[in-house]
Amino acid sequence: RRSTADILGASPSVSNELSHFDEHGASRMVDVSQKAVTERLARASGRISMCSETLRLIRDRQLAKGDVLEVARLAGIMAAKRTGDLIPLCHPLGLDAISIEFRFPDDQTVAIEATARVTGRTGIEMEALTAVAAAGLTIYDMCKAVDRQMVIGEVRLEEKSGGRSGHFLREQHA
Repeated sequence: RRSTADILGASPSVSNELSHFDEHGASRMVDVSQKAVTERLARASGRISMCSETLRLIRDRQLAKGDVLEVARLAGIMAAKRTGDLIPLCHPLGLDAISIEFRFPDDQTVAIEATARVTGRTGIEMEALTAVAAAGLTIYDMCKAVDRQMVIGEVRLEEKSGGRSGHFLREQHA
């Protein structure tokens, strides 16, 4: 069998850092049984841009399908709870909390932010990222009849804490 380094075209030291592959390049779920149980938090964000008229319809709750942001919030919460089913090597987690907030930085953008919490042995970044992605996809689905030019993007981890790797906070660039 080829090594992870061969498969990825990387040096062996890089492949050793990729915990979802064994020394032979086979996929695996990471064994977290020996990790300490800690409080963990992850915050992720994303954006969906659209025509200003579409955003006005969302804000005024004028779309025929209903309250777009509340449906998107529920979709994000449901997706976070199902992350272990959606992402092959993620551990299924019993979330302690997940919240999704929306902001309007301009007249063509919905900013989405999800914050997830768990007390456990592994991080919760994928749940927060999945919540943001699902919320964005739901906004798209509910608005596509009036605006097929929408763009979902910039889905990224903003912050994580808990566990061995410590605290991560994305640097804000002006």
